[in-house]
Amino acid sequence: MTVADLLRASPLPPLEARILLMHVLGWRRTELITRDLLPLSEDAVARFGALSARRLAGEPIAQLTGKREFFGLEFDVTPDVLIPRPETELLVELALEVIADTPNARVLDLGTGTGAIAVSIAHARPDARVWAVDRSDAALHIARGNGARLLTENAVTFMQSDWTANIDSSLRFDVIVSNPPYIASDDPHLEQGDLRFEPRGALTDDADGLSAIRTIIETAPSLFANRGALWLEHGYDQAEAVRGLLNARGFTDVRSMRDLAGIERCSGGVFAA
Repeated sequence: MTVADLLRASPLPPLEARILLMHVLGWRRTELITRDLLPLSEDAVARFGALSARRLAGEPIAQLTGKREFFGLEFDVTPDVLIPRPETELLVELALEVIADTPNARVLDLGTGTGAIAVSIAHARPDARVWAVDRSDAALHIARGNGARLLTENAVTFMQSDWTANIDSSLRFDVIVSNPPYIASDDPHLEQGDLRFEPRGALTDDADGLSAIRTIIETAPSLFANRGALWLEHGYDQAEAVRGLLNARGFTDVRSMRDLAGIERCSGGVFAA
C-alpha cells in the first residue's frame, strides 16, 4: 500500500489523516506529496490504523501526536494538560501589547498548563521576566519541559500555586494573564468532542464557570506594580459578566477583545495601586 492509497482509504478527514501519517512516518507535509507513491511498511500501516481507530473513538489529534503548534512554536501535549487553542493566542498578543514599551517587564501566567502562554511571551520578549504557575504537578512537568526545549535556561520561572496563593508577596508584575477553567459544570460540551479527554479541572470550576475568574480578579491587584494590567480568557457568553467583575474590583479601561471568529474572547483592565 502506498501513501496515496492509505490516505485515500482513510475514514478520517483528509487533514487529520495527513497529520497522523506524518507523525507515524516522521515526515513533513511536502514529503507526503513528493513521496505519495512510496510503498509503506506493514508496521507503518498498522500504526496508522491504530491511531486512526483512536481518533475515530474521539481522542484529540494533539494527544495522539503529543504535539500542538501555538504562536509559531510546537508544544508537547499529554492528557494531563489542556490542549492549546488558536483563540488563546489573543491572550499572548494582548500581554505583549501591554509590555511593548516596558523593558525587562514582569509577567505572570496563572494556570499555565502546557506553558504555552508563558513560553510564547518569553520567546517573543527575551528581556521579560516571566513567571508561570499551576496547581498540578503533572502540568508543571509538561510546562517545564516545553520551557527547557523552546527557551534559554531560566527564561520562565515555574512554580506550584493555586492561583496567587503561594506567590511571593514581594513580587510585582506589569501584566497578569490567565486562561482559567471557565466552563460551567452543567455545560453539555464537557461530554463532547476533545473535551472528554482533557483534564476536567482545566476546563470547569465545577460551579458557574466564573469562580476562578472571581478569585483571580480579587487577588491580582495585590501583585501589581504601580500600574498593572490583567487579561483573562473566558467563555463566548461571559464577557459582560467578566467586565462587571473587573469594574466592581476597581479596574479601569475595562474592555473585551474579539478573537478571529468575532467572539469576545478576552477581557481585561488596568489597576492603579
